[in-house]
Amino acid sequence: KTLSDCPSPSSSSPSFSLSAAASSYIQLRREIFVKMILLVETPAGFGLFKVKDVGKLSNVEDLGKEFDTPDSARKMVKLLAFDKFDNTSEALEAVAKLLEGTPSKGLRKFLKANCEGETLAVADSKLGNVIKEKLKIECVHNNAVMELLRGVRSQFTELISGLGDQDMAPMRLGLSHSLARYKLKFSSDKVDTMIIQAIGLLDDLDKELNTYAMRVREWYGWHFPELAKIISDNILYAKSVKLMGNRINAAKLDFSEILAEEIEADLKEASVISMGTEVSDLDLLHIRELCDQVLSLAEYRAQLYDYLKSRMNTVAPNLTALVGELVGARLISHGGSLLNLSKQPGSTVQILGAEKALFRALKTKHATPKYGLIYHASVVGQAAPKHKGKISRSLAAKSALAIRVDALGDGQDNTMGLENRAKLEARLRNLEGKDLGRLSGSAKGKPKIEVYDKDKKKGSGGLITPAKTYNAAADSLLGQTPAKSEDGEESSKKKDKKKKKKKVEVEEEETEEEEPSKKKKKKKVEEEEEEPEKEEPSKKKKKKKAEAETEDVVEVAKEEKKNKKKRKHEEEETTETPAKKKDKKEKKKKSKD
Repeated sequence: KTLSDCPSPSSSSPSFSLSAAASSYIQLRREIFVKMILLVETPAGFGLFKVKDVGKLSNVEDLGKEFDTPDSARKMVKLLAFDKFDNTSEALEAVAKLLEGTPSKGLRKFLKANCEGETLAVADSKLGNVIKEKLKIECVHNNAVMELLRGVRSQFTELISGLGDQDMAPMRLGLSHSLARYKLKFSSDKVDTMIIQAIGLLDDLDKELNTYAMRVREWYGWHFPELAKIISDNILYAKSVKLMGNRINAAKLDFSEILAEEIEADLKEASVISMGTEVSDLDLLHIRELCDQVLSLAEYRAQLYDYLKSRMNTVAPNLTALVGELVGARLISHGGSLLNLSKQPGSTVQILGAEKALFRALKTKHATPKYGLIYHASVVGQAAPKHKGKISRSLAAKSALAIRVDALGDGQDNTMGLENRAKLEARLRNLEGKDLGRLSGSAKGKPKIEVYDKDKKKGSGGLITPAKTYNAAADSLLGQTPAKSEDGEESSKKKDKKKKKKKVEVEEEETEEEEPSKKKKKKKVEEEEEEPEKEEPSKKKKKKKAEAETEDVVEVAKEEKKNKKKRKHEEEETTETPAKKKDKKEKKKKSKD
């Protein structure tokens, strides 16, 4: 039986006997379903439908059959009120609020005006709780309500007059696109496919420009080969060739708008003495047309770079602030899109572009690469070679965060990128400062000042002997030796004889101890002694004079050393106390005993 067929609990029928709990439940169900209004959300607006036959809600399985035809649907529900959206932005705001489980301002006003004292059936229990708390309206959410909503949506255009399927379809499509953009924080300005195409075209233009410029140099070089060394820039070269044509015209033309004064003077001077061949006017015509192509490509390349710069500042401002426009665009192109790139960790961003080197290193078990496309960033270029790995790792980590903010964040500014760039530059200065501190003698960066000590070794803390003073007596005075007397010559001859005797004695002792095979040395010495005797008398005199002079110098030096020792000894004796002298005498006596 339906609820309408059931008698009330106060009925006096003898056949009806229910418990008090069951009777109170039935009464509550009647009160809820007697006056129930259904809230329907559509792309066109909010609708309130009054449920005519509440009793049929008890059979949830058969409820869908009531909406098979428009006539049966009209018997089940009736349109009470409809609040239409004025534009797509209002619809998006309302639907976004519903997704969060809160009613918008327009919905709250609409419910206050039409649902006072009524029971409201909603599709979201969270939304029903908020409406009950803020608007004090009783809300219901169960399986019967969900089935009722499904039936109303199937016959919605029939229940509302003046609204057809051809009107609902574009509304539904526009709202779904707007909602998707809102949920993904997507903007029509943030189209990264344009960046991918632009950076690809920019690289192609660079290759074509280089090829065309080299062709101009090679072609015109037959006529004016010296010009290639004078002008190194390809664009200036093409402009000069286009203006000059034949090299004979260079002396009459003014190149001040294109070249500097010094380069212009060199060009005119070289054009007079050039060793190039002569070319016809037809050849020069084609060369000038090729120069026009080079200049037009260079101009378009500059325009494309400006376009890429503006798009990068719009789509990925934080990434641009960190690594620059070209490196950021190449990262996005290599990753496929900004959203795909935002899913990559910092370690992947670091080696993006060096995949071949990575897999080669893994295969051969060598060291993996430290950087890929990110190597061309200005921050990495500023670092010293030994710090490039650390800076590229830090830059990749910050770039990964910046990419996620650009792809999924709400903000359109580059504050995060500028802050992270400042941190990276500070880290780079810190790394360089540490090295400077170690070089100056302290690990903490502060130079350690030490007193200079000439007797201290550099490597160890021990002291070496004091530096020797300059010995003036060791200077050779051959040119200043006085004339020798005859007595000096005789004494020197005697000393020579004594030295020879000593040598012979030493050699005899050695020969006695050594083996017989070493006796040859003695013979050599004797032969050497016999040879000078055979020499002429003039040679003997010269040798004797030279030996005498050297011996005099040595004797003078020895005498000076003896005098110094005597002086030191006398000074020590004068400075010594009587007690020390007594101690010395006692030690001498003991040693004699």
